[in-house]
Amino acid sequence: MVALVDVRRLTPRTDAVLADSRLAAAQHRLGRGIVIAAVRRAQDRARSGEIAPDAVADEAVAGLPPLAATLTPVINATGVLLHTNLGRAPLSAAARAAVQAAAGSTDLEFDLGSGLRGRRGRGMLSALAAAVPGAEAVHVVNNNAAALVLAATALAAGREIIVSRGELIEIGDGFRLPDLIESTGARIREVGTTNRTTAADYAAAIGPQTGFVLKVHPSNYRIEGFTASASVRDLAGLRVPVVGDIGSGLLRPHPLLPDEPDASSWLDAGAALVTASGDKLLGGPQAGLVLGRSDLVTTLARHPLARALRIDKLTVAALEATLAGPPAPVQLSLAADPAGLAERAERIAGTLSAASIDARAQAATGAVGGGGAPGQELESAAVSVPGDLAAPLRAGAAVRRGSMPAVVGRMEDGRLLLDLRAVAPDDDDLLQAAVIAAAS
Repeated sequence: MVALVDVRRLTPRTDAVLADSRLAAAQHRLGRGIVIAAVRRAQDRARSGEIAPDAVADEAVAGLPPLAATLTPVINATGVLLHTNLGRAPLSAAARAAVQAAAGSTDLEFDLGSGLRGRRGRGMLSALAAAVPGAEAVHVVNNNAAALVLAATALAAGREIIVSRGELIEIGDGFRLPDLIESTGARIREVGTTNRTTAADYAAAIGPQTGFVLKVHPSNYRIEGFTASASVRDLAGLRVPVVGDIGSGLLRPHPLLPDEPDASSWLDAGAALVTASGDKLLGGPQAGLVLGRSDLVTTLARHPLARALRIDKLTVAALEATLAGPPAPVQLSLAADPAGLAERAERIAGTLSAASIDARAQAATGAVGGGGAPGQELESAAVSVPGDLAAPLRAGAAVRRGSMPAVVGRMEDGRLLLDLRAVAPDDDDLLQAAVIAAAS
């Protein structure tokens, strides 16, 4: 007589699988919860008959994520230098090293010489002040919207902020400037029209309830045709402070971005305060920079809200290294030679063709992105591959295993373009390997 055995009963117990040396080591690297989740997924596959019971440990090991976090490294081949959905500016090697050094205990607000409490982020603040000599004082919060909220709260709560109707922007993900400002208790006093606002419009609106005049760079769109706007210099003669939101984080004029405002120029033109982002054209971590008159910066820095908006030690480290260190990746990408990009595209396409992949180099057009230099095109080059590689390049088996980064390009005419404007030259070999793995 033959006894039938339910193979599901042969599935090994969780504690027995966890005793596998590979999974025991993984618990130290990833944490027990993540490893147990992988084991249970493998056990479920064994119980359903998809794998043999004695393959559970191997399946669990194969199903382990590369990191304890779910964020996945991505090669940005979209042609958009500052892609908000991909985390905007990639950090420089110097900034990454600084973050690693600051990850443990560090002298964030401790003076090692005296053994007493020190000024929080003093090295970073000094580096920022050196980068913008026209600012009497500087402060940093966790993003540019926070910088504007802090300014509105500290300088105009219960009062009016004068702003052009043409600058009442939506900053992304449905968040609108009027809602942001009014959440602080300040009131918006709109002046001018969508396409034309003059200095006289601002001057006529100033009164006893005016907190400040707000000048906003509409960084993600352009209005052309019958237009007029008042410059910071035009507004600086008014009897109230002018706060300028440049958004993009350009600290000094850039020859390739002649229409993009920068903090130094707006301060020189008479702005009392300028706010900017750290993770856009500056090329650093997410942060809100506050630059300008010493009395106003001090008022913001000592306001109770500033405590809720302060940056952590990792941002302090990354920002200082970005300001004091070598050029950030976004700055290198912005300055990339189009001829050099074309040569790289030809070389990569040749390597992929030799691997029997339908690849060819072609001219392309990139963009700054991240709300910077709207409408300005950047000459670029791309590698065109079959469109059906888009999905495996983003989330194929090699990406899920962590053996390859994800690659995100853009679709044109049914083909996937891997634009090299935002791809570091040192990543070319990795990009090739990722395409070959996706095609396998």
